[in-house]
Amino acid sequence: MRIEELQNKKVAILGLGVEGISTVNYLVKHGITPVVLDEQLTLDNLSIQTLKEKGIKFLLGCDVFAKLTDYDVIFRSPGISPFREELVEFKKKGGVLTSHTQLFFDLCPVEIIGVTGTKGKGTTSTLIYEMLIKEGISAYLGGNIGKPPLDFLDKLDEQSKVILELSSFQLIDLTRSPHIAVILMITSEHLDYHKDVYEYIDAKRNILRHQQADDYAVINRDYIASNESDIYTEAKVFHVSTERDSAIGCFVKDSAVHMVGLGVDEEIIKTEHILLPGKHNLENVCAAVMAATLAGVKRHNISAVLKTFKGLKHRLQLIRELDGVRYYDDSFSTTPETAIAAMNAFERPEILILGGSSKNSDFSELGRNIRLAKNIRAIIGIGLEWERIKEEIGDGVWGMREDGREVFLVEGAKTMEQIVKAASVIAQPGDIVLLSPACASFGMFKNYKERGEQFSKEVLNLSPKS
Repeated sequence: MRIEELQNKKVAILGLGVEGISTVNYLVKHGITPVVLDEQLTLDNLSIQTLKEKGIKFLLGCDVFAKLTDYDVIFRSPGISPFREELVEFKKKGGVLTSHTQLFFDLCPVEIIGVTGTKGKGTTSTLIYEMLIKEGISAYLGGNIGKPPLDFLDKLDEQSKVILELSSFQLIDLTRSPHIAVILMITSEHLDYHKDVYEYIDAKRNILRHQQADDYAVINRDYIASNESDIYTEAKVFHVSTERDSAIGCFVKDSAVHMVGLGVDEEIIKTEHILLPGKHNLENVCAAVMAATLAGVKRHNISAVLKTFKGLKHRLQLIRELDGVRYYDDSFSTTPETAIAAMNAFERPEILILGGSSKNSDFSELGRNIRLAKNIRAIIGIGLEWERIKEEIGDGVWGMREDGREVFLVEGAKTMEQIVKAASVIAQPGDIVLLSPACASFGMFKNYKERGEQFSKEVLNLSPKS
């Protein structure tokens, strides 16, 4: 869709989230005044006031879906399924249903690198972006990572490249695909939104479906749903893996990242020199190396980024090394599965900070992993869910173990200052202090971001012991 096609049309924005506000601003800038529809009765007053000053009309409340036929074009927010009955009916009657992401793809004049997957897409997208910047390429990062790409569309020039993190919500009805499409691990998620896991996987594969023979696809071989996605693209396929070699692609072998293809067969970097910890991050690294290489980044710039990149905020982010102890903020971990991945990312002795508010999670697998772990020195249990986690861990973990190790249990800390001080007292040179709570943050903190920010602040306030 060209912007000219929206002239003299009745346009609505359905859902006033971050993308909705960006879409309104972009359309107004180009001479189109949409109406905003939102089921919520109250929206952020500042957002409404700013848009009202631009002449935007608002219709709020649960009956907005009954008024869709009043419009020719509707931009849906990612959180609203295009398969909702009222939207299906709207399309049947000749209405055009589109999205912020679709409009950006339609209008973007430069190559797009798109990244999707159940986990890791934010880290991978950011790694690619940092690698392009290191190469001196004019790069822009947006999408699900929090920056609506229409915000920077008019800044692009012919030398620019765009990296988009793309969720299933954004991909589900997309009719274009990026020049370089990256598919990371695909398992199952968002089944409260998608009707089943097949619809979820199918949505992810839209990142490939509209590629041509001169495009590229980077696909993780280590997960069935990802690996089997290559039949959905006409592009040249490159595989990534941490478990096996590849005839063409990027993989981990002999404690190093290797790349084969594009006229090279070389070692990119030793894994010990990559700052990001964990096997799951090696998957992200391989995908980023492959995509960045395809985008024209040289090996030395790729390696330089991997040696210094500390991770996204609150996602296994290295905050500080003090007295030989490394402190990691993984506050984004609000499920047992992500906490297990974080815990298993290290071989060094660990002091875990676990617990928070409820998401009705099953902690049995987390408890089993903790019981079997050989490198846990202490656990600091916090929040309402700690009692459930402790029950799954069992009583045999604490105190002096048969192998001569002593595992400490710390309970009762009510503030992040108390939590971090307790960890610093226990910690010895070579240890990891890991905030990966496996739970939501409510009760003690406003959200996971505040939890992580308080952790970072208290860690940076620590003084050396000597």
